[in-house]
Amino acid sequence: MIYYCMRRSRKVNVRAGAALLFGLASPSGPALAQSGIWTLQEENAKVSAAGLTDHFYTNGIDAAWMSPAGDVPVPLAELERTVWGGGDMRYGFGVSQQIYTPADTGRFVPDPRDRPYAGVLTANLTLLRDTADTRDTFTINAGLVGPDALAELVQNGAHNLIRHPDVRGWNGQIANTPVIEALTDHIWRVPVGVVGAMEADVLPAISVAAGDLRDYVQAGMTVRIGQGLDADFGVPRIRPGLSGGDAFTPVRAVSWYVFAGVDGQAVGYDLLLQTAPFRSGPHVSPVWDIGEGQVGVAAIIDGMRLTLAYVAQTQEFHGQSGGLHQFGSFSLSVRF
Repeated sequence: MIYYCMRRSRKVNVRAGAALLFGLASPSGPALAQSGIWTLQEENAKVSAAGLTDHFYTNGIDAAWMSPAGDVPVPLAELERTVWGGGDMRYGFGVSQQIYTPADTGRFVPDPRDRPYAGVLTANLTLLRDTADTRDTFTINAGLVGPDALAELVQNGAHNLIRHPDVRGWNGQIANTPVIEALTDHIWRVPVGVVGAMEADVLPAISVAAGDLRDYVQAGMTVRIGQGLDADFGVPRIRPGLSGGDAFTPVRAVSWYVFAGVDGQAVGYDLLLQTAPFRSGPHVSPVWDIGEGQVGVAAIIDGMRLTLAYVAQTQEFHGQSGGLHQFGSFSLSVRF
């Protein structure tokens, strides 16, 4: 009897171990479902069909980590439940740099009528809540605008690597200024229909940001067609772009979609155009209403998401040359 029980126990242990190992190795198993997400994003105005390239919003890079669903420190979890009332909750943090230049980057003394040189370097903390058909995000960005954001070093270092002339006017950039920004947004996922193996949905979204970096209200909508659309809420973008966020959950071996989106911003204040209140510095007259359109493709394969977007944006300040400002956006997210 004892021998039988020992043999039985070994079989149970082997089966349990095999099941656990399979779950850890399987892309749809518990290990993947509970993995954190690392995301790297790059946006660059060199990717453009416009005549004027590599100017205005010239480059943005963002590196971020997002926790597994439900793996939230108790104080943050209590705050989220108080504000949002439950759901699949996550938290994350990241670092972002953005580079802005005028149209004419060959001048040692920048044109005072053109966009000011500016570098932005921020760190952020994000709280995220998902339900079956909505996503809420709250983000705090803190950092600085100015020479210590290292925009000149990054831009001219990259130009030296590709043997491109240096950008000359960084001596006239916006001075070092501490910045903080709070941003919240809400996305709805609205299924439209299914035709064969193809799905379609619409993602209306609204965002509000306030702080001494930017103050704006943004409303937008994205239309998607593909398979496995409930894996995410649209592609990630560096703010103030229309972003679906960093979190995604694989729902099949391969999910994919093509998308097109539009959004509009009502801008109350933008430090990168107006300089700081009660402080002199380079500035231009901002446009308060800004429109943006984007098209692209996304693919989610097991624990990895790759997205590509092409963005066109209306003028941000009076006298901006070159028509629609255009740039490319790329992101790679990996769960592990």
